[in-house]
Amino acid sequence: MPVLPRLLAVTAVLLSAPFAAGAGRHASSETTIASAPTVQPGVQPGGVWLSRLAPAANPKVLELAVSAMQCAQASGIGADARRLAVIDYSRPSLKPRLWVFDLAAGRLLYEEVVAHGQGSGENMATRFSNLDGSHQSSLGLFVTADTYTGKNGYSLRMRGLEPGVNDAAMARAIVMHGAPYVDPTQGQRMGRLGRSWGCPAVRSAVAKPMIDLLKDGQFVFSYYPDQAWLTRSALLKCPAARKTLARSLGTAVSTSG
Repeated sequence: MPVLPRLLAVTAVLLSAPFAAGAGRHASSETTIASAPTVQPGVQPGGVWLSRLAPAANPKVLELAVSAMQCAQASGIGADARRLAVIDYSRPSLKPRLWVFDLAAGRLLYEEVVAHGQGSGENMATRFSNLDGSHQSSLGLFVTADTYTGKNGYSLRMRGLEPGVNDAAMARAIVMHGAPYVDPTQGQRMGRLGRSWGCPAVRSAVAKPMIDLLKDGQFVFSYYPDQAWLTRSALLKCPAARKTLARSLGTAVSTSG
């Protein structure tokens, strides 16, 4: 079956799946960019223009995120999305590695730390999984769903769009939520942020406004230079993604996941 029809079929199954309650633990630091400069979206190809908004982010990761998003949108998923969150798990947990962009306005909304799963590593995440009970973070592209209030407070459900990579996110209760253990000050003493059970947990102070910006059909892209994922991801095989992917694979590090 061609890539895009297969992606649509998988997503249809995910959309019909029941929602699960959330679980997790995490740690991070806020930069709400209220007065940040804006750029005209789409003037440059891929995600190049996002680098002007987030110069600390890896431009290749931003390009991959936009390419994966555009591939999903070409399949009819998240066609009206206005916001994109990018997580770069190749960066240490004590450094900002989550960027939230307003694509329509051409603005950076947040630059934050974000926790990874207990099973993924200490300060550096190196292991990723789609398996329940692994307590590892998952890679790839997610489209956001609804919100709920559970044991971790206000939380955002996410549907993984990549079969075998993150499509168990709903069943695993991989959600975005705030957590007191996402605390950079305490993290400096420990040598890492607190960790979740695989959820991208953020600081409690920014959780609700960030989740409200990302709920209901926006995108979240989680990256690590895992060569196996980069080479098999259907969302990174669309024509729009091939050039960026080829550049990224030149520096990719093969890992188990």
